Amino acid sequence: MNDFPEIQITRLSPEEEPPLALLLLADPSEAAISKYLPAAAVFVARHQGETIGVYVLSLEHGVAEILNIAVKETCQGKGVGRRLLEDATVKAKELHAEKLLIGTGNSSLGQLHLYQKSGFEITAIRKNFFLDHYPAPIFENGIQCKHMIMLEKQL
Repeated sequence: MNDFPEIQITRLSPEEEPPLALLLLADPSEAAISKYLPAAAVFVARHQGETIGVYVLSLEHGVAEILNIAVKETCQGKGVGRRLLEDATVKAKELHAEKLLIGTGNSSLGQLHLYQKSGFEITAIRKNFFLDHYPAPIFENGIQCKHMIMLEKQL
């Protein structure tokens, strides 16, 4: 289902403020976000002037990684996340990346489904990542988020 056929995805300039409220939907640590934003590119999805999605893309040694991807809660399940992943894939290819990585929590069932449907394959598990890097426990879908599931897409 695609309720947003006219989404425009653009890169924010360094002067523009990233949509922190959206970024916090995917990463509850403002400190963590502030660490990876300076070395990455931020892309926002807008529909009729409203920011409805965001992703953060980094590139290092020929490997691109989506460090954060989020869709406004009222717009979830309507194809926006899929469009963001497609755009990130195009941008990574333009940067001559060989592969695109993305990580998510073991409790992020919807995200795991979407990423695999979009061509990503599980390649690693970073055991206790969320226990070691976040001060408060994170629960999602009634499951404690403990481990980072890493997925990869060959480009």
